[in-house]
Formats: sequence, C-alpha cells, structure tokens
Amino acid sequence: MKVLSVASEIYPLVKTGGLGDVIGALPAALEEQGVDTVTLVPGYPAVLAGLEKRQAVLAFDDLFGGSARLLSGRADRLKILAIDAPHLYERPGSPYLGPDGRDWPDNALRFAALGWVAARIGLGDLSGYIPDVVHCHDWHAALAPVYLAYGAGRPPPTVVTVHNLAYQGLFPAGLLHALRLPDQVFHLDGLEYYGSIGFLKGGLQFADRITTVSPTYAQEMQTPEFGFGLDGLLRARAPVIFGIRNGIDITVWNPLRDTLIPASYGRSTLRAREKNKTELRSRLGLVEEVRSPVLGVVSRLVPQKGLDLVADAANSFLERGAQLAVLGSGDASLEQRFAALAAENPGRIACVFGYDEPLAHLIQAAADAILIPSRFEPCGLTQLCALRYGAIPVGARVGGLADTIVDPEATGGDSATGFLFSPVTREGLETALARVLNVWPDRRAWCQMQVNGMRTDVSWKGPAKQYARLYDGLITTKI
Repeated sequence: MKVLSVASEIYPLVKTGGLGDVIGALPAALEEQGVDTVTLVPGYPAVLAGLEKRQAVLAFDDLFGGSARLLSGRADRLKILAIDAPHLYERPGSPYLGPDGRDWPDNALRFAALGWVAARIGLGDLSGYIPDVVHCHDWHAALAPVYLAYGAGRPPPTVVTVHNLAYQGLFPAGLLHALRLPDQVFHLDGLEYYGSIGFLKGGLQFADRITTVSPTYAQEMQTPEFGFGLDGLLRARAPVIFGIRNGIDITVWNPLRDTLIPASYGRSTLRAREKNKTELRSRLGLVEEVRSPVLGVVSRLVPQKGLDLVADAANSFLERGAQLAVLGSGDASLEQRFAALAAENPGRIACVFGYDEPLAHLIQAAADAILIPSRFEPCGLTQLCALRYGAIPVGARVGGLADTIVDPEATGGDSATGFLFSPVTREGLETALARVLNVWPDRRAWCQMQVNGMRTDVSWKGPAKQYARLYDGLITTKI
C-alpha cells in the first residue's frame, strides 16, 4: 500500500512543534503494517540541506509565481519529496513567519503550492508513482483534496488529519483565482468561511475521511466550545471522523539509551533520575534541596497551553517548597511574566525561552512532575514523553490529555499515571497541585505512579495499525 503524506514540516529536517515529530515518526511504524509512506514537504533551506541522494523527478514551469522542481531523496529512513521552489521557500528562519515575527504575506500561495503539487502527484504526474491514498496534515496541506476533486482524472482517496483546529489557514476571498481555484468552490458548502477562503475548511469538506489525534478531541471539536466555527461542518461529517491517538518515537524518547541526559535509567533504576535532577538544577540555577520537588514545563507559551495559570498559581506551590523549570517560547507578555517570576524567586523558578531539544530531554528526565494545563489539547506529546520518562504528568481534563493520563481518583490509585483537573482555571490547577504535593512525600505511592507511566504504551504501534485499517478500508471502498 502506497501513501503520500503531505505536511509542512518533518523531523529531523524541520520542526516547530509536535506536527514535525508526528510526520517524522509515523512512517516507520506504518512500514511495519505494510504501508510504504512517501512524505511531500516544502523545500525550505533546512529540508534541501538535509536531503540525501536527491534527484529531480518533476518540473513545473510556473508554480504560483516561479519555476520549481520536485526533488526525491531520503533523510535517514524517511522517503522525501521536496518542492524546490526558491521564490516560495528559500527564506531564513521559521517556515511560517518572517523576521518580524509575522506570517509571511504570501503564505496562501506557499501552502497552496503544497496542496497543488500533492494533487498532481495523486493524479499521476510523477512517472512511476501513483499513491493509493493521499494523507494531508493540517491546513497547510488541506487544499490537496480540493485540487484533486476539480482535477482531470480519477483521484485517489484522501484523508485530512486535524492536529489543531485553532489554526485554519484563512485568506482573502480575492485570492481565489490566484490559488487556481474555480468560482464554484467558493460557497458555504465549499471553501467559504465568513467571507474568507478557508484552507482547512476545504479539506474537511472534500476529504474522504477526517482524522484527529485523540478520541476525545474527535468529539470535542464537534462542539461550539472547541469547534472554532467548524463544529457544524464536523457534526455533519461525523460518520467519517476518527480519533486516533498520536504516539512518540520511543527510540528517540528512551530513558535507557538517551544520550542527551547525564544518567540513563529504567523502571528498576529510577534513583538514577536524581543525577539528572542535580544536573538540571545546576544548569538552571535552582537551589539543591533534596525534599523539594521540581515541576517542569516544556511548551509553547501561548494561551491555548494555559501557562498563564501556572504563573497565577506560582505562590501556591512555592509556599509548599516546590520549584519550577520552564522551557518554551511564544507570547511575549507571557515570557515577560515568567521572567519576572524568576527574578522575584531566584533559585526557585528558572526559565529558558526558546527551543532546546537537549534541555527538553533533561527536563523530562529530571522533573518530578510535568505541567500541561492546556485549555484545549488535541493530543499532546509532552505528557507521552513524561510517562515514558517517569515524570508525573499533571494535565487539564481535555482532549488527548484525558485519553492518556490515568488519575488516581478514577482507579483508586493502583494504576494511576498522573493527575487530571477541571475546570481549567487557576483554582482547578491549584487543587491539582495540592493533590500532587500531598502524594509527593509518599515515596512508595509516587514511585508506583512513575512505574505505571513508564509501562504505558506511548509508541506508534497501536495508532499505526488503526491508520493502516483506515487506509485499507478507503482503498476497498474506492475500488
């Protein structure tokens, strides 16, 4: 079975968040299910620099404003097709943002090109390769099913996966023809979204199947609270919506073999985590106190993630002796607030603003608990890494957090892996943190939760089987 995966980023070539991790890890798990995945991505400088054994396999005289080539190559085990279009992608920094921190003004063209090329491949323009399924991820790739529907030829079945419904790819209606879209697609049951062009809406309308990254989020996004204006469309398409939990690459995230941490460990050698904790405190300037738990944050600092609630609740956990290590970047006002808290509480709160993969691994391997107070969370990978590394996840009872964290109150404690709270408010978080700090002194109960978490299957094996069944059903139905 041949699947063309279409996405705006892929680890290890380019990554801004969890999407890149997912796109980079899923192909290997699908390969074990007999699915051969080729991933189509924009040819950013980092992608072209990391592409091995590359060769041009297709040319475009005019790809939304300039000539372009399609390059085939590899990145380790990953099979890659990269769109080499300098006028669209040869830019420094973020795939999505200019040096001023704002969206590139031509993002509509940049990511329409991704969907358009995917459609050309799906319709057979690439000699020797026609995918059985085209699988599109998030708004960046979501025009592919639309282009396929209006293209000449018999299109392959399509899947659109929603990783975060809050990001929809909305652009002015006046761009319709520049995007090579026909007038008849701009209506309520097509791309039109409150007078704008909605990339994600188009994909959700035209895809044969819709998936999202956890079973709970599949239900949540059909409600007004979490649907971001698309809940009515999603309720109408409910029969073709499937929630498939994300996984993590357990070879990259493996505390027994992680070269990015000072001390490796497993379920039977949890005491070795103390060496990592000492290293984390030393690196961040936190006071060495044996009886003080370290709370960790590894996150984008944006309203969705609820980190303002952590700042609001700081006094409640500082008064009980806990420390806080924060790694992340995003909203400038939130960064400033955490910086101020660190300045007011030296040795108790430490912050590193930016993206630092080794430090992310160290926090997971050293922190006693990881805080994920998200207002909504389609799946979340942070808590999966925390479970793998024996850091107790403390999450809001939403989306994938509710699906992957087992709270003591739900089980009597014997199989608990973390703590959940609702409502998602300061008071809710403070209550959860009080529960955490009440269990912390009971080393036997705490270690049992750690072991339970580390036994949890957070790999891609189960989700990959679900995707393979989904693909197989699509192909069978389409024949």
